[in-house]
Parts: sequence; C-alpha cells; structure tokens
Amino acid sequence: MRSLVFVVISLLASTGALAAQDTVLGRQVPASALAPATSTTTSVRSQYVLHCAGCHGLDGTGSAIGNVPSMRRLGRFMQLEGGREFVIKVPGVMGSGLDDEQVADVTNWVLSTLARDSVPAGHSPYGADEVRRARASPLVDVASARARLLEQARARGLQID
Repeated sequence: MRSLVFVVISLLASTGALAAQDTVLGRQVPASALAPATSTTTSVRSQYVLHCAGCHGLDGTGSAIGNVPSMRRLGRFMQLEGGREFVIKVPGVMGSGLDDEQVADVTNWVLSTLARDSVPAGHSPYGADEVRRARASPLVDVASARARLLEQARARGLQID
C-alpha cells in the first residue's frame, strides 16, 4: 500500500499537479486555489475560538511559555492613557483576518466575558469605525508601547500581567 501511495504522489509531482516549492524544511505542496481560505462563522465566540484561542487559550489565560499575554485583565488597559487604542492595534488583532466590525465584536465579547471583572465602570464598547481608524496608524514598536502601558499600570497599582 505504501508503495502505491508513493507511486501516485511521484506521478502527480512529475506531471506538475503538485507544483511543489522549496522551503527551509523541505518541499511544500501549495494549497488548492479552490480551498476556502477562512472558516465562516456567525458566532462572536466562535470567531474568538478560530482567530484568538490558538494563542490566548479558550479561557484567555495566554501562555507564559509562548510569551502570550493573558486577556483576563484586558479591561485594565481601558484605564490607561493609550490603552484602549493599544488593545485593538496589537499585531494579533490587526492580523487576525477579522474585519473591522468583527474585531470590535470579538474585543467587546472578550471584555464582557473573559475580562469582565477588569472592565471599568462606564466603559464604552468598541465600534467598527474606531477599529478602522486604528488600522490607519498601526503600532510600529509594540514592545515599547506595551512597556509604557505596563509602567503606567504599575504606577497606578493596576495588575495587568
């Protein structure tokens, strides 16, 4: 059976049907142009699971090993100068594949569920227009921006990490 699979793959590769490309680790077969590039879902929680939970975890706790921050205290950023904008400008949000409205919806969902105990009273939900404006001026130095916010938080006695 193994030899049959090998023969079929060899034939496909030799005819150009599997136009392989060199990679650092060997050769890679490109995805079919007919394969959907994204998963569709109508649930905001499902969008979180598909686009965020892979790094931040289903419960938003992140990973110390992967240096992925917890989102359980995300609402505390709302109390810091520049924190609200930072939350939606981080590369993981901007590069998530979600559109402006979906980013607003997922961020609002995280704040109202996973991080609800950290959200300040009177917090205003994000809107698609706010996300659109944030995309127009991406963060250049994420680490420095986060360090400044963490310093602000420490000075105010707010624990974020």
